Amino acid sequence: MVNFRSVGSLAYRMECGVMRKTIFKKLEAQGLIANYNRLRKNLPPKLPDRVYVWDGTLREGVETPTVFLTYVERVKLAKLLDEAGVSIINVGFPALSEEEKNAVKRIANEGFQQASIAASARATKSDVEACLDCGIKEIPIFTPFNGLNLQYRLKMSREQVLKNTIECIEYAKRHGVIVDFVLEDASRTPLQDILQIFEAAVRAGADRLVIADTVGFLRPLSMRYLVSHVRDGLQQSLGKVPPLSVHCHNDFGLATANTLAAVEEGVAYVQTCVAGFGERAGVAPLEEVVAALEILYDIDTGVDMKKLYRLAQQAEKSFALPIQFHKPVVGENAFAYEVEEHVEGMLAHPLLYEPFPPEMVEREPQLYISRSGGRQLVQKRLEAAGIKAMPWQIDEIVRRIRSLQESMDKGGAQMIFYQIKRLMRELRKGITEEEFWQIVEQVTRQKPKIPAPPLKVKEP
Repeated sequence: MVNFRSVGSLAYRMECGVMRKTIFKKLEAQGLIANYNRLRKNLPPKLPDRVYVWDGTLREGVETPTVFLTYVERVKLAKLLDEAGVSIINVGFPALSEEEKNAVKRIANEGFQQASIAASARATKSDVEACLDCGIKEIPIFTPFNGLNLQYRLKMSREQVLKNTIECIEYAKRHGVIVDFVLEDASRTPLQDILQIFEAAVRAGADRLVIADTVGFLRPLSMRYLVSHVRDGLQQSLGKVPPLSVHCHNDFGLATANTLAAVEEGVAYVQTCVAGFGERAGVAPLEEVVAALEILYDIDTGVDMKKLYRLAQQAEKSFALPIQFHKPVVGENAFAYEVEEHVEGMLAHPLLYEPFPPEMVEREPQLYISRSGGRQLVQKRLEAAGIKAMPWQIDEIVRRIRSLQESMDKGGAQMIFYQIKRLMRELRKGITEEEFWQIVEQVTRQKPKIPAPPLKVKEP
């Protein structure tokens, strides 16, 4: 198929760049479209006027299996996030290792224009100290509090977790930092337990509270229920509601929807990662959340949408992981069209098939000539180039294009595709079982005495 870029009315394209979101209001005023998002009954009363984006690409995103970023790559991504207008950037987990601690310390001293630089800590004094040693001014302190985690992970009582949480928050606050309390697996924690530990965290000095949907278990309606009951419960017990945040995983493909559902209940701090990178199925993608808030909700995020595509490209390069072609907003096919009826519509008026003008995110439409059509697209391209062609000549051009496409070796293309997949698996395989046990034997001088489950270790 043949790909043509930047097709469409130049005047329209320039207009989109200037009008941005108002282009939809203009079409609605002209009676050309209906916008149900703007109906008063569809606007939740708790919607905040401003939403602040808290990005965890350098903390959560790098938990993508086999991903490793160099210091230069981390700084470049952090700087791009700052330039884009992200409000909070979590740059790492200092207590993880001395190498990580040094990297976080260096990044914190790089100098950022807009964003608050944060680093994570468990609810232990040593973790908080590691963050303080890095000169970090904002610390998300995290812990779970449901029975599953207490019994099988922390192996602690509720009283012990509450005591540790309070002590760590108070210790951090004595050092003058902003503290975000992150309740892991909040989406599977009984409401009374959520309120108990949230109230303790606020009384200890926590500045923000984070509801984490750690395994992506909630539906949007369930998220609204949880946020509203947490908000109302805190209001009743504390007489105030501190700023709330959500951290949504994408295991059921609902991370963006759940994040937006939380915003509809008044949450003003949303956590994201560029392109949705992260552990397992990833987390709420920065570009999806920002585009939806800015365009569908008309809420200011402070993020420059024109920087989203460049950010995604940089993350893709640094992570050495391709972004799927059909990924919303930043995928290669997000503004690509091949069906002849759609291409003809795009030539008549791009918003017939564009969800929003791609210029808003520094993209261009891509129109393809398919095997089953393309005559009008060829004709338009020739006219735009000042070429006068007879109808039979246009037919001949289309015929030759189709002939080239039909002569393609499909088997050869599939072979290349499978070779690329194999190379990607090789790139991501980590170390082998044999290599793992060789290292164990070299260090311990022992061989395994019982069968052990397979383990994949990512390489730096």
